[in-house]
Amino acid sequence: MALTVIAGATATGKSALAVDVALALREQGIPSEIVNADAMQVYRGMNIGTAKITGLERRGVPHHLFDELDITEEATAAWFRERARTVISEMQQRGVHPIMVGGSGFYIEAVIHQQQMPGTDPAIRSRLEQQTADLTDEQLHDLLREVDPIAADRIDQRNRRRVIRAIEVFELTGRPFSSFRADAAELWQPTRLFVLEDERAVLNARIAERTQAMWRGGMLDEVRTLDRQGLATSPTAIHATGYREALEQLHGRCSETQAVEDTVLATTRLVKKQRTWFRRYHDAVRLHTGDPGNIRCIAEAVADDLAHDVDARPDHETE
Repeated sequence: MALTVIAGATATGKSALAVDVALALREQGIPSEIVNADAMQVYRGMNIGTAKITGLERRGVPHHLFDELDITEEATAAWFRERARTVISEMQQRGVHPIMVGGSGFYIEAVIHQQQMPGTDPAIRSRLEQQTADLTDEQLHDLLREVDPIAADRIDQRNRRRVIRAIEVFELTGRPFSSFRADAAELWQPTRLFVLEDERAVLNARIAERTQAMWRGGMLDEVRTLDRQGLATSPTAIHATGYREALEQLHGRCSETQAVEDTVLATTRLVKKQRTWFRRYHDAVRLHTGDPGNIRCIAEAVADDLAHDVDARPDHETE
């Protein structure tokens, strides 16, 4: 069975849609399960701030690649690619239709495209970290811009780990990090792409409301627990939107009002980058969610489309 991908910006309703699609496919005799493609939902204990789907919300649909790592462990696109492809292949061998859902475009592309991801070199990484330790975020970002302006435009300068990784790839391969994201890369296997979209004003309102709900729902308590586990020095998890802001409040460096406002602003910036990223998916079916009540109807239409696709061609067998 072909792989289905449901992508889109934060707060577009991807998780709910994926569950509804899986249930609608089940009604048509096509067992389906969901594979996470959110870079931060792979971490245990990061639930509220990542809007991780709850057990109740999963409504009996099996979900994979959630809670895979401790926050002290590093998540990379290469690691995700290997884990996701293993899970997807195993699902297909069981006759289960895989639905990958998330907003981490780089992780999605690492899975669906054949293009090989460059490896890592601990010696080069360590040297770069030492050489750039005294640079400000802006200065480090400028170094990346000199060798790969496209990657510099895509990577937040506050994310030093990813900036250094992009410079590392250039030193390793002699090629810009951005060149490993070619739009026309060969697909790993037949893939159906769906991208959820919504009006910017609607998304912004939803983000503000959801951020307030996160703080009311225990965001600070979640971050307090993660802080004791080493969140501040974690290689990847600290870059999840809202967690650094909550840490600032937790340690008395800002008020709750400021932490919430900063999180809303950071999330809005993230959404802008996600929308730009997914705009490049020219072969994707664009789904405009609008009112959350429309999700069920959209899901049934997507399921009908996928069921017809499954019936129209033989099942895909992975190597």
